[in-house]
Amino acid sequence: MSFASLLGLYASLLALLTRPIFQSHAVYLHAVQLTWFKDLNVPEIWGFPKNQVTPFEITTPDGNNLYAWHVLPIELYRKHELDLVAEPTGFTSDIRSRVGFQLLRDDPEARLILHFHGAGGTVGSGYRVNNYRALSAGQPNKIHVLTFDCRGFGRSPGMPSQSGLTTDGLAVVDWAINVAGIPPSRILIFGQSMRTAVSVAISEYSALRSDPVVFAGTILVAPFVDVPTLVSIYRIMGAIPLLSPLKRFPALFNYPHTPTLFWYAVNATIPTGISRSELEVKKIDRKIDLGAAGTIIEWNTELGNIREEILKTGLHDVIMGYPVITMAVMRAFESADVGSH
Repeated sequence: MSFASLLGLYASLLALLTRPIFQSHAVYLHAVQLTWFKDLNVPEIWGFPKNQVTPFEITTPDGNNLYAWHVLPIELYRKHELDLVAEPTGFTSDIRSRVGFQLLRDDPEARLILHFHGAGGTVGSGYRVNNYRALSAGQPNKIHVLTFDCRGFGRSPGMPSQSGLTTDGLAVVDWAINVAGIPPSRILIFGQSMRTAVSVAISEYSALRSDPVVFAGTILVAPFVDVPTLVSIYRIMGAIPLLSPLKRFPALFNYPHTPTLFWYAVNATIPTGISRSELEVKKIDRKIDLGAAGTIIEWNTELGNIREEILKTGLHDVIMGYPVITMAVMRAFESADVGSH
């Protein structure tokens, strides 16, 4: 094939990306499940003990059914293993009847992480299973994980969109508070990659309600900074830099433009605000150099702690199973516990 032909094909692909449906497939990659030959209703395939994971559905206000996994912390599972293995395996249409759910609902000290996974795949894809284990490792008797596929992903029907993903996230929050009965102070929002934007939106929307809902914390792993940067480095399936030529045209994408997450978070806690240049100066004294482990900057406020941690090693998805994730969860819940007393 000639260079002119390749250029024409490339131009055609870029033209398709101006259409919303092709944008959705390129950005969300929801059609790329990566678990085609595995049954999500049999979590034991991923190495979980029998019935440590309960597959079920959460219904959204617009009638969509979101496929979800409730993952029990391993020490709690061990203590109740006989009761759990005696139950039927697989998907349940009545999560309230399952022992795992009752252990979550009835424990006044239970913690719950709402897990928002990134683009592509399902709840069982890639390194996500290792992530669930890392999330609960700090308190293996207390920290439950609820992970789910937004509309269009895995077994959840529909087509993903910015508004749709937000609706899905709010439905999961409502389930956690009003069905599982977990107060927001014991709920942690965890977002990775593409769905860090959704995680921030959920946390902000909840906090700004007339009856504010404030969670134990929000953890963002591998977030994108802004649209031009996202587009300039984005690679489909981690290999094809198809969108790089579009970095000068962020209006083609329906993402909000958020220049610097850390600055926005800090700025929101200061009544008079702080400029980005001022913050950069203050960060110099606050930065802790951990050598090969990376750097940490922490900003403590009356409203909570804001922590930026940048690793020097580790891939986009692989880091989700690192101890740094476990420690971030422990810090968030510990800080929430201190603030509630």
